[in-house]
Amino acid sequence: MCCSAFVQRIGFPSLLYLKRVRLTTTLMQNVKATTERLKAMIESHQDFPKKGILFRDMFPILRDPTAYQEFVELLVHCIRSHVPDSNIDVVMGLDARGFLLAPSVALKLNAGFVPVRKEGKLPGPTQQVCFELEYGKDVFEIQKAALKEGQNVVIVDDLIATGGSMSAACQLAKKMGCNVLVCLAAIELVELDGKSKVQAPFYSLLQF
Repeated sequence: MCCSAFVQRIGFPSLLYLKRVRLTTTLMQNVKATTERLKAMIESHQDFPKKGILFRDMFPILRDPTAYQEFVELLVHCIRSHVPDSNIDVVMGLDARGFLLAPSVALKLNAGFVPVRKEGKLPGPTQQVCFELEYGKDVFEIQKAALKEGQNVVIVDDLIATGGSMSAACQLAKKMGCNVLVCLAAIELVELDGKSKVQAPFYSLLQF
């Protein structure tokens, strides 16, 4: 019998599990330092996707598996620090980069994941809402079967700018009769004051 099979058979935690526990423990002991290090990994791109827009790019974090895991752990820590006793049923992730974070957050919270997508991207009956972006207008949709009345929801996105997307997601959840516990953005563009449009408690991990 190989060592890994023996460990699993007698019930000892796997080496991978122990590594993750050590990472999580170290991360929580150094939240401020970890946050600053992750913030330094964000790259800025001028005039993208349109002239006059300064785009904050989180993809360098996602290219580093350790940083990616720390990023997710900090998002979960932020949620739990503000709603420690709440039963979270669903994590809603916003199209499109919110999909890179929300499913992982949902798994760690033992919650389901529900995508909020652009118009025409979801099959079946949908609920929709129109909203304004910093560089145009758009429509968000959610499948009507995805949420049940009375469920507790957390909304996660990669970035909040003018607040249109996050506000629209809140409206969708409330139209479905759900309780929005927390809205969380990995990155916040503070000068645009998007959080003032969000109709629920809002928090962000990295501020620019």
